[in-house]
Amino acid sequence: MSEVIDTQAPPSAGATAVKGMRKNGKQWHQTKTAFRPRTNQSSFEKRAAETKALAAIKAKEKEMKDEKEAERQRRVEAIRTKRAAKEERERYQKMEEKMHKKRVERLKRREKRNKMLKA
Repeated sequence: MSEVIDTQAPPSAGATAVKGMRKNGKQWHQTKTAFRPRTNQSSFEKRAAETKALAAIKAKEKEMKDEKEAERQRRVEAIRTKRAAKEERERYQKMEEKMHKKRVERLKRREKRNKMLKA
């Protein structure tokens, strides 16, 4: 008995199987497969972990933005108070030009008392 050795290689699985002509005649396009939307869906635990991480990131960003805004507001308020003090000094200087210095000092004290009562 002699064994017959097949010289032809079996058809490889990687080769595209011919299914016949496409109905629309566009053989150069890839054949379409069934639409399966759940194939790339991750597990609930994974999605929940991602949501939690995203929430933590957003909270940190919000905290940083709030700190930055508070610092900006502090600077703005400092500028405002400085300007108000400068205007007050200029007003008293104008008053000193017209009136006696002691009277201006007396008016200053009176105004401060009124401010304390109003606030």
